Amino acid sequence: MTRYISARLLVTVPVVFGVTLAVFSMLFLIPGDPVKMMLSEFVTNPEQIARMRAQLHLNEPFAVQYGRFVWNAAHGNLGDSIRDRRPVTTEIIEVAPSTMQLAIAALLLSSAVGMTLGIVAAVRQNSWMDLGSMLVALVGVSMPSFWLGLLLIFAFSLHLGWLPATGGGGLDHLPLPALALGLGAAAIIARLTRSSMLEVLRMEYMTTARAKGLASPGVVLRHGLKNALIPIITIFGLQFGQLLAGTVFIETVFGRPGIGRLLVGAILNKDFPLVQGIVLFVALGYVLINLAVDVIYAAVDPRIRYG
Repeated sequence: MTRYISARLLVTVPVVFGVTLAVFSMLFLIPGDPVKMMLSEFVTNPEQIARMRAQLHLNEPFAVQYGRFVWNAAHGNLGDSIRDRRPVTTEIIEVAPSTMQLAIAALLLSSAVGMTLGIVAAVRQNSWMDLGSMLVALVGVSMPSFWLGLLLIFAFSLHLGWLPATGGGGLDHLPLPALALGLGAAAIIARLTRSSMLEVLRMEYMTTARAKGLASPGVVLRHGLKNALIPIITIFGLQFGQLLAGTVFIETVFGRPGIGRLLVGAILNKDFPLVQGIVLFVALGYVLINLAVDVIYAAVDPRIRYG
């Protein structure tokens, strides 16, 4: 296990450098002068433009700028926000807990709903329960999250008055955005769980377990689900990254403070250091989540090893 984790960490190092290079290059890939874009097209004062260029170190060679960016990022310094004049790291840390709370709630909800639907559909293959579960999954994967969010606000906030429509003050602000964000992921998990479980249920050891008189629910959960978990764990890691990205829409629709809403504001205000910092934070989070998923692989299936 130690060798496997060490190998995965070594593979992660160039990926992290690739992510930092891609995020840093954003400043040079956008068309036009980034300084004039951040200051606004109507600002033509050469002194102001030169001061901004010096503040962002844009007069230095690319390699020097990139080295400075990586060094500062490694020490938790992502620069200052152009609009708020506050450290980017501080702004991200302030709203990150809200976004993580939403993403984790959506992942737990989608996992519970998706795996339940997938197991039921596989065990009752070709029955009305199978058809109904997959129909729910089809609706879930076809429905845009922002549109579902608007429907939930109309139904449970404006019509029934059960839950608040916007804001992020307490736990009562969490169910609606978590449901809007997690339903699409639940649909994907349900379809994958059904497919993986059907493959496992046809194995000879499952037939043998049933022939020995083991109760069917016990066989399905203890032997079937455990062996079907590998592809499902894969989709958990991928879906968590997708859920983090999806908060951009959901936090905007529900007026909920978080990284997604902060990113939208930074883009609208052309606050490039803040955009750069948020994209780097989310990308590195995605890399770490996939690293954690690979480690869980080895714990679930000891056959998975490097070398």
